[in-house]
Amino acid sequence: MIPRYSRKELTDIWSEENKYKIWLNIEIAAAEAMEKYKIIPKGVASIVKKKGKIKVNRIHQIESKVKHDVIAFLTSITEQAGIKARYLHQGMTSSDVLDTSFNVQLVQSGKILVKDIDKILQILKRQAKKYKLTPCIGRSHGIHAEPLTFGLKLASYYEEFKRNKKRLNDAIQEISTCAISGAVGTFANINPKIEVYVSNKLKLRPEPISTQIIPRDRHAYYFSILAIIAGSIERISTEIRHLQRSEVNELQEFFSKKQKGSSAMPHKKNPILTENLTGLSRMVRSYALPSLENIALWHERDISHSSVERNIGPDANITLDFALTRLANVLENMIIYPKNMLKNLNLTNGLIFSQEIMLELTKAGVSREKAYRIVQNLAKNSFSKNIKLIELVKKDKLISSKISQKQIDKIFSYSKHFKNINYIFKRVFK
Repeated sequence: MIPRYSRKELTDIWSEENKYKIWLNIEIAAAEAMEKYKIIPKGVASIVKKKGKIKVNRIHQIESKVKHDVIAFLTSITEQAGIKARYLHQGMTSSDVLDTSFNVQLVQSGKILVKDIDKILQILKRQAKKYKLTPCIGRSHGIHAEPLTFGLKLASYYEEFKRNKKRLNDAIQEISTCAISGAVGTFANINPKIEVYVSNKLKLRPEPISTQIIPRDRHAYYFSILAIIAGSIERISTEIRHLQRSEVNELQEFFSKKQKGSSAMPHKKNPILTENLTGLSRMVRSYALPSLENIALWHERDISHSSVERNIGPDANITLDFALTRLANVLENMIIYPKNMLKNLNLTNGLIFSQEIMLELTKAGVSREKAYRIVQNLAKNSFSKNIKLIELVKKDKLISSKISQKQIDKIFSYSKHFKNINYIFKRVFK
């Protein structure tokens, strides 16, 4: 991933240095187990641990000749650790190291992503409670529907990210497996106890059955969850972008003192952060498809998945981490305009109360079809002639004969729409 959309905490996980360190940890753990079960002489693991250093450039030099990354890595370690290092990798195959290492990196990344989500949950909870009773208009199809509060919008996002946290924890659990089973996964040349030992050492679980690789449905699940989280990021970002439009102006991304919005128009304050988040979300979602296509490999193993994972492993995790961190910053610092929310709420001269009038008419004995037609005609007149709907309702003889003036006044108030907010908040923030 490009540095512009990367944070060091994640790029360190996906660095060559960290990858080779994990490989070395796997080989040392396997050697410890082999010593324990008297498969190799004692002292191999300790000397490799003491003398084996990660030299990325040297590994690359060797790989340029042998065209095999794991062999290049083992050769480099042997150069430093000496003759005893020949016992490393006994009965193992490259995928034992590659797949187990990849899963370790995914787990490391996933745990940071969970922390990112925790931060967003913390901010959303605080902001939702702050704006719990701040009235604003609810929209469907982009059109004014009925009143709600800004706090309810934020509570909806909070609940969604609670689900995302659970999904991600499930995905981390799904990917937390280790395979040290040798060629085609039969343990023909390695004791299954080695796999158990290495798994415990790395805080993973033994893969119940591997071929020569860990099955890729596990990885597809993980990357699909990242894609869903990206969809949630875009959902919030799209809402903020809409609400920042000049015609709406209900909130705004924070705009720093020396920030410039346009090279041509000095007045511009554009929602660049949430636009950026929308784009980054598209990127993360795009990685789900190749991870799904990686499930079907030839027989017990091919390497068509390898180039895919070398790209999507770092890119999906690094990009999502950056996006989650940026979203937290946007939510923390966004500027809210409650007066504009109230102004927009009243923009349609009371059309937003049309459903309640219709329902009261049906309660008074009018058929739903007739009640709908009556209110719809009044709403059309209110809109076309810019007259308050309540005035037309009070003048309508049929409505006045069925609903009292006092009841009509009660209908045209927000209180009914907000009466269950506490109930909803208790369900969400229990």
